[in-house]
Parts: sequence; C-alpha cells; structure tokens
Amino acid sequence: MDEMAFPDGGSAAEKDGAYRVLARKYRPSTFEDLVGQEPMVQTLENAFETGRIAQAWMLTGVRGVGKTTTARILARGLNYEIPGEIDKPTVRLTGEGSHCRAIMEGRHVDVIEMDAASHTGINDIREIIDAARYRPATARYKVYIIDEVHMLSNAAFNGLLKTLEEPPEHVKFIFATTEIRKVPITVLSRCQRFDLRRIDQAKLIGLLRRISDAEQIQISDEALLLIARAGEGSARDSLSLLDQAMAHASGPVEADDLRQMLGLADRARVIDLFEHVMAGRIAEAIDELQAQYEVGADPAVVLTDLADFTHLVTRLKVAPKAADEASVTEIERVRGQAFAEKLSIRLLSRTWQILLKGVQEVQTAPKPLAAADMVLVRLAYAADLPDPGEALAKLQDGATVSAGGAPGPRSGAQGSAPRGTTGVSNNTAAAGKSADIAGPSAMTRGPSGGGTPQLTAIAGGAPQAIPSSQQAPEPEVPPVPAVPLHSLLDCAALASENRDIPMKVAIERQMRLVKFEPGRIEIQPTEDAPPDIAGAFGRKLTEWTGMRWIVSVSPFGGRPTLHEEREANQAQLLSDARAHPTVAALLSQFPGAKVVDVRVQGAADDDEPASDPLLDEALGEGDDEDL
Repeated sequence: MDEMAFPDGGSAAEKDGAYRVLARKYRPSTFEDLVGQEPMVQTLENAFETGRIAQAWMLTGVRGVGKTTTARILARGLNYEIPGEIDKPTVRLTGEGSHCRAIMEGRHVDVIEMDAASHTGINDIREIIDAARYRPATARYKVYIIDEVHMLSNAAFNGLLKTLEEPPEHVKFIFATTEIRKVPITVLSRCQRFDLRRIDQAKLIGLLRRISDAEQIQISDEALLLIARAGEGSARDSLSLLDQAMAHASGPVEADDLRQMLGLADRARVIDLFEHVMAGRIAEAIDELQAQYEVGADPAVVLTDLADFTHLVTRLKVAPKAADEASVTEIERVRGQAFAEKLSIRLLSRTWQILLKGVQEVQTAPKPLAAADMVLVRLAYAADLPDPGEALAKLQDGATVSAGGAPGPRSGAQGSAPRGTTGVSNNTAAAGKSADIAGPSAMTRGPSGGGTPQLTAIAGGAPQAIPSSQQAPEPEVPPVPAVPLHSLLDCAALASENRDIPMKVAIERQMRLVKFEPGRIEIQPTEDAPPDIAGAFGRKLTEWTGMRWIVSVSPFGGRPTLHEEREANQAQLLSDARAHPTVAALLSQFPGAKVVDVRVQGAADDDEPASDPLLDEALGEGDDEDL
C-alpha cells in the first residue's frame, strides 16, 4: 500500500496538449494504489479467493476518499482477464487485462456508470432492469455503478429492490454515496457495505510527496503538512490544493506560499496568540490577530487553528502519546506539552466551547475581524473564571475563589483588569451569572459579621477583604406598598394605575396563576407569551410597590387567565339570560332576535367585563331585534 504505481508519461501535458489535473492523472488503477483503505481491500481479497463474491456493494464515505475509483477498480477485478494466463475474478491486478483500460476510462460497454443525481426517476431504473436480463457483450459480468445513489426517488428505490435481491448471475451492482442515511434500509440490507475512511495525515503526506517527486516539484515538508491538514483526509482535495500551490508558487513551493494562498496563519504565531489569550493579555492578543490579518490570514481560519491547538493541548494532557504522531510538528509538541502541564481540563473545555461558537459568529459577521476580536476578549476573560458550581461552593465555605487555569486578563503593559462587584444569588445559575458580570477579577467573600456576601473585584493584585468600616450600609427595609396585592386582578389594576397598558394586557391575557403569595408569584405563561414575561412582570411589581417581588414560571397548569375567566363568566350570564322564562318568551315572539350582552346593574366597574371593540360595535350598530 505504501508504493503507488504511477501511469506512464509523467509529463503534465497529454498528447493532445491538454493539462490533466493531478487528481485525474494519478488516479489509482489497482487495489494496491488505494491509500488508507486496507480493511476493505483485505475483505475483498478474501472474498475473491474463496469465491464468496457478493451481488451488490455499497461504498460510502466523505468526498474525495475514492468511492468512484474503488467502484471502477472493483469492476476491473470482476472482469479481469489476460488471455492464456488469468480468467477469473481477482484483486491482484498485476498487469493490464483485456478490459482494464476501457473500464478505468469509463467507456466499457458492459460496465455502465450512472449518475443518480441526474437520473433520479423510475424510468431510469426501468432501463437498468430491462437491460439486466441480457448477458454482457464481451466481459464476464455486467456491472452497474450508480454514483450518489441516495439521490434516487422512492419509486426508483422500490423499483430496484426485486432485481437487487435476485439479480441474474451475470449482473453486479456497485453503489456509491456520501449520504448513507438517506439510502433506504431495504436497499442497504441487500448490499455489502464498505465505509471508506478518511486518509490519515501521515499517509496523505506520503502520497503528496511521491506525486510531487514524480512531477519534479520542489515542495517543503511543512507545505505538504499544511496541504494535508487543509485536505481533511480527502485525497482529491489534497491533490487539488497541490495543483493550486504549484501554480501559485511558480517554482519551489514553501509554507509561506501555502499560507498566503489558503489564508492561513503561521502555526508558531497561532501558538503565540493562544499564549496571549490564556495569560489574559488582551491587548497583545488583539495586536497579534491584527498582524496576522494584515499578512492575509482569515480571522475565521485563525480561530479554527486556535481550536485545533486547544484540541491538541487537551489530547496531550489526557493522552501524552499523541505527541508521537507524525502530523504533530516539533513546535506544537514542545509548546503543547508545556501548556498541557499548566492548564486545567476545565479551562481547556471552556476555551473549546467558546471557540466553536466564535468561529460560527465570525463566519456570519459583517465584519469578521471585529467579531474575532470580541471572541478573543471573551476567551481572555473566561480564562480566569471558575465554573458556577465551584464559585458557589467556595463562596459558601468562606474561601477565596481563585482562577482554575491562568492569570486574569491584563490590558497592555499596565496589567490592569476591569473592576466590578455583584451580589451572590442562592442558586448555581445566578452564581455563574454573577461571575460573568464580575469579569476575570478575583472574588472574595465579605466578613461573617452579617449581611449579604459580597463579590469584590481587586484589580492587579491578590483578593483583599473589605474592612467593616468600608462596607456598604445595610439596605433599608422597603416600605409596605400603599396598595396591597392579593391576586392578579390587583396587579392588573396597579398596571392600569401606572398607565402600563402592555403589562396590563399581558397580566390579563398571557398569565395563568399557579400560586400567589406576598413577594412571590408562580405563573404559567400562555403559548403566545414572550419568553421573558416572568422577569418583566417581577421588575414592574418591584418598581411599582417598592418591595421585592419574585415571579417564577411553574411547569404545572394554572387557573385560566383573567380574560378567559371573564369570557367564561359572560358566557354563563348569556346562557342564564337565554334560559330565563321572560327572555325566552321574548325571543320566541321575535324570530331572529338574540341576546348579545348582559349587564348586571350596580356592579362595580372593576367587576365588569373588559370592553371588546367587536362587542361595542355590535351594541351600537345592531338591529332593533337584538336585546
């Protein structure tokens, strides 16, 4: 597998003068030429030697790993024939047989290739079914290669099932797809499935080196490593990049040529940027990103490289043997091991999550560089923050909350960090939020002499306790509200008094009451309620009453909304009115008359149902027969 048989005529130009790209020129023609697919080759070799040849194969994998090429090589092996020497299926294709060249060039009459992306219907499959009855013209087997088979319609799949399950002895099917999940299980169960793997970077580099030597192209090992990384395990993508690099450099290909062509940053500079971020040096990190951007690096690619290096450091920490991989450069190995000894798994995990979201933000942002700057700021501040659970536990124990991995962010050479204080909540989520507000500063707990614990930010130094004489005075007990609240109806009246009509409508129509206590309300929002209705309601009540109100969302069903209760009461009044003997007698005397409203004389204004524009219109413009 390590050796590759290159075609004759190593020059870039063909006889007709047209240039053939490397991916086509060095396309594998034997199983030995395939790189990184040893398990599949071993299975096929054993099957051919024992005569256990399947009737259909399903080849799946990412783009560029050789699905179509493997299908052609398999068709060649099925029809391999050298007159007087070999006349049976085999995977050992030592020489060119009678049908080999025509099959590999896709022009053999008995090896039919069909692109399912452009032939998706049942009529195309019907042609295959009709032609499958006839024996091959010259070859041993009639082979149907259907590429991108997942694009077939449901009718086409169903029409193929019977022939696929019991094909004639002279017919073989080979399917190729990148979307194996879209292929019906009824088709998969009739095929032998082979998952073609991504090609390992070390093998991919070896393949690129052999091809560049055959093309007499001088290219550095670092440039080959950059191509292999950008190819992401795809041989075709890697060869296309090598083609592009040869044209871009117009001579010896160096790593700088690849970085300029792909918009990549120097790996050493990416590691320097990682160090600035982990140390909290925000100004230096932004300056380094700006410098890389000015030499052609794409901000999204820089963040992706940061994520890759974060992954490498994490692997070196949990699996030190990862340093021995051929794809890891010397600078990555040395500096990555140093970071692995200093940084915690918690910090590396948090960095990974922020970078994953940050790459998506940069890719969709109108100003990618500005978005990348904000991601770096977020990373630098988050590098010093404990997780919410740890922060709450240490605060409750009276211990100092310290960073779990690196110093706090420092702006420039002065090493100053943002200051900030915030109170501590009684739940973990609030603790995490408080930590975010406080920034990367150290946090301390106030003295135990009473009062609420305080988070205190000390810039540029160790955490310090605030002397009792400097502590903020205890907040005054808020006065009892002038208007006591006992129900949502009282809250709606208070909103009306404060001329907050949107909140009044929300209280009446979007809240189902579960529990009402002084200072605490539990509601179940309706389906059309905004997601922050509980928080907005609590803030409004606190503002209007002068005392703290906590409004929470309950998973349990509550009472109907005030609007629903009023409508139900009105409907009951209408029903009772229609059932009254006097009203019923009137309705019988006036055909077509109807009861449209019921007013209770002497009722308080607050108890009257809310006015409805449609109802007012009906009352004002109804016919004379309405009561």
